[in-house]
Amino acid sequence: MTTLHLDEIIAGLKDGSIAAYLGPGALRGAVDAAGAPIPADGESLILAMNGGRPMAPKLMYEFPRAAMNLELKKGRSFVNRFLTRTYGDTEWTRAPLHDWLAAIKPRYVVDINRDTQLQDSYRDTPHLLIQGFARMVGGFRFRIYQWDGSAYREVTQEEADASLPVLFKPMGCPRPEANYIAADADYVDYITELIGGFAIPSFLKQQRKGMRYLLLGLSLTRDTERMVLSNIVYDAAQPAGWALIPNATAKERRFCAKLGIEVIDADIEALLGGAMPQQAHTA
Repeated sequence: MTTLHLDEIIAGLKDGSIAAYLGPGALRGAVDAAGAPIPADGESLILAMNGGRPMAPKLMYEFPRAAMNLELKKGRSFVNRFLTRTYGDTEWTRAPLHDWLAAIKPRYVVDINRDTQLQDSYRDTPHLLIQGFARMVGGFRFRIYQWDGSAYREVTQEEADASLPVLFKPMGCPRPEANYIAADADYVDYITELIGGFAIPSFLKQQRKGMRYLLLGLSLTRDTERMVLSNIVYDAAQPAGWALIPNATAKERRFCAKLGIEVIDADIEALLGGAMPQQAHTA
């Protein structure tokens, strides 16, 4: 049981000792011109990808399954075009959490969403963007881009300025080049290389040692999210941080306890409103 202070979290995000880890709930409040919410979680993404029509229950269980099914029917380019149209071509209002992060400018943010709001938050700040990449013959499963305040340029691990804030988009994004981890085949390849150490740049492997993490808007009821998370937070401090999960399931609590992450029965709104519970619980 640990006392949690908001000012300490903000200070840790700023100095890089705490990393923000964003899930679909981080986009809550973002809508298009017609007021429709941005598709972020698995079910909303599947419905949007399939023209608003539900798919078979076994496919509705998780977005990668549904994406794999449609890829087999319509090609990988169909899924990629859908994601680019959704996150690259459609204008969305800002999610409140992203405005909060923009004011803090954390040194390191992991964002498993595929949108560009995090990048927009750092538009006026030089930074590194690490974009997940999959299904290639050999090579690392990432691309690194350095933002100089006006444009991105691709850089190698050796060329990257490791002193800059790092935005890690493991599932990809539409800018500066559209690359995504979406279908089951993408995840199998990406997670295999993540486990093997080929999906994270060497400088980030060093920087993440001893970090703590603040998990925001992330459900941990699916194996895919858990496998990605557990490998990205490897070498974390102990305790490893906090997860804001309202009404967490027993499965989520057990998984977080295994990683040394304390579950806080609160949502993002509590963080934004400065009304965080004073105690975090592991079970």
